Amino acid sequence: MARALWKGAISFGLVHIPVELHKAVESHDLDLTMLDKRDFSPIGFKRYNKGSGKEVTWDNIVKGYEYSDGEYVVLSDEDLRLANPKATQTIDIMAFVDADSVPLTFYETPYYLSPGRGGDKVYALLRETLHKAGRIAIATVVIRTRQHLCALVSVGDGIIMNTLRYATEIRNPEDLKLPGDSGLTDKELKMALSLVEDMSEKWNPKEYHDTYREDVLKLVEKKVKAGHTHTITEPSNESPVPKASNVVDLVALLKQSLGGKGKAAAAAADEPVEEQEEAPRAPRARRSTGSGAAASKTGTTSSRSTKSAAKPAAKRTSAAKSTSKSTSPRRKAA
Repeated sequence: MARALWKGAISFGLVHIPVELHKAVESHDLDLTMLDKRDFSPIGFKRYNKGSGKEVTWDNIVKGYEYSDGEYVVLSDEDLRLANPKATQTIDIMAFVDADSVPLTFYETPYYLSPGRGGDKVYALLRETLHKAGRIAIATVVIRTRQHLCALVSVGDGIIMNTLRYATEIRNPEDLKLPGDSGLTDKELKMALSLVEDMSEKWNPKEYHDTYREDVLKLVEKKVKAGHTHTITEPSNESPVPKASNVVDLVALLKQSLGGKGKAAAAAADEPVEEQEEAPRAPRARRSTGSGAAASKTGTTSSRSTKSAAKPAAKRTSAAKSTSKSTSPRRKAA
């Protein structure tokens, strides 16, 4: 494990647990260097004195707080620690809450907490207590020059400290134009649920990786091999991605997505769903004779063509339930 970022203790009631804080995540961003487009030389940034214009080395840099325009009070690392020694050395638990009661928008950055010297047993006690109770601990901690709200979460054999955003940092979504049900039908919802069910699987984070970063590195390799290392690609008016239409047929898209996804999904897509509004039934016509045969006669058509034309008409008649029973779908031509 890498060097600890912070050393202190978890404190609640009279319990004191020595712990060390370690990074739980690392960045894999593309390391791009800014260049001068005229000769492609790297651009450097200097720390300089705005009064004299001369460069300043790290040894001569201190921190200061501007209490008035152009006036500063110098604050060393020791000053920042002495401002509140307990806050800078303690993860102070204030409450225990249900694990699912904190919205995802509040979670910020995870850190690993490991037990310090002599803290194994009490560390394990807190971990197991959080797990058995189904709770997370809400605490405060000062890292560098900022006090963070944080949550202590029991995960496996360890405890993760996840910094939280304060409520004042969360924007109100009421300003967004969020849709309601937008006229969704039962059929659309059922097909969407079938697609989700078909694509459901166990969480395996190793299956996912940054494909965009890989594509950029392939492009770099391609340009190096082609000797185009100093070629600047100008923006094109043509978009490589087709523009999406504003008119969306959800049923058609869902059927395409479900295509070939398995028997269960296909069956759910074809299963009839009761419509929201049923068409009103037409009143039954009285029995009559003779009129049906006269209507089916055609001057030059044969008996075979008359039968084939009568069958689809009879199907439409049965679906609408609005024509006379006397009209036979298989009547013979005179």
